[in-house]
Formats: sequence, C-alpha cells, structure tokens
Amino acid sequence: VTVGKPFGNGMPLAAVITTPRIASAFESLGVEYFNTFAGSPVCCAAGLSMLHVLSKERLQENASNVGNYLLDLFRDAQSRNEMIGDIRGSGLFLGVELVRDRQTLEPATEETSFVCSVLKDKYKVLTSVDGPHENVIVIKPPMVFSREDAALFVSCFEKALVKDLPLARDGLGDLGRTPT
Repeated sequence: VTVGKPFGNGMPLAAVITTPRIASAFESLGVEYFNTFAGSPVCCAAGLSMLHVLSKERLQENASNVGNYLLDLFRDAQSRNEMIGDIRGSGLFLGVELVRDRQTLEPATEETSFVCSVLKDKYKVLTSVDGPHENVIVIKPPMVFSREDAALFVSCFEKALVKDLPLARDGLGDLGRTPT
C-alpha cells in the first residue's frame, strides 16, 4: 500500500506499507528504496504528529462509522430518487453514480456536472466527478467529518438533485466539463 499527501497532512511525506516478506524480496533483488524527502526531520515530525492525532482522536474509527452512516443516508435518498444509481465506497471515500434510467443505466453525465457545480457554488460543498462516463459524484471529506456533516451534505445533495436540477434541464447541454 502506498500513501501520499494526506499522510503528512499536506507535508511532502509518503510511505510504502508492506510485509517483511515482500520487503525482503525487494532487498534480495538489489532494489533500493529512494525518496527525495527521506530523512527530513520536519516531514518526519509531521508524520508522527499525524499518526498521534489519528490515534488519539480515533479518526479511523470515525471514518468507518460516519462513512457507513453516509452510505445509509445515500441509500435512503436513492429510494426517493430514480437518478441515483450505484452507491459505493469505503469509509469516507464514496461514489454516487447518477443515471438517467436505472434499467438501461444511461449515464447522467451533464446532470452530474451540474450537481457537482451547484453543490460547490450554492451549497459550498466540495465534491468531484469521476467514472468512465463522468457520472459519479466523488465524496471524500476530511476524517473529522461528523454525522451532522453527513446529514447536511446529503440534504444539500438532494436539494441540488430535486430542486435545482429540474430548473436547469434546458441549459444542461451548455455546461462545460466540471473541473475536478
């Protein structure tokens, strides 16, 4: 497993996490580990501090609990809105697929771009768009995200989908690609 930017909370810090067996296999082949920032005491201190906060504030447990709650909220919203297709993810890294038809799974590409933009511009919520058809809203909030934050987020998401989107249907073709 490799980790990067979030691992150092913005500091240039990364890690490779593996088993001793895999690490020794690299060593036996003569492969050396090299990193530009290796040994920087400032980056190492940031990493240790981040690990301390993760543990002390139980942020990994929070990500799991709030992520499951967020999945439940989206599944509930899915029961009320036919545009919500697949909902997937783990912890606080989720994707919500938007489709024009749940039977044919026709991607709602323009609608997804619109919802992402409205979430940012009107509701001040940052998401991104991904997927081969650019019809998946990607949700990756900070690890301190709470159940209250999750409820507010899904409420804003549903408003964008149910109230704002129908008002913009005619102009969707004029939208550019959502910057993500």
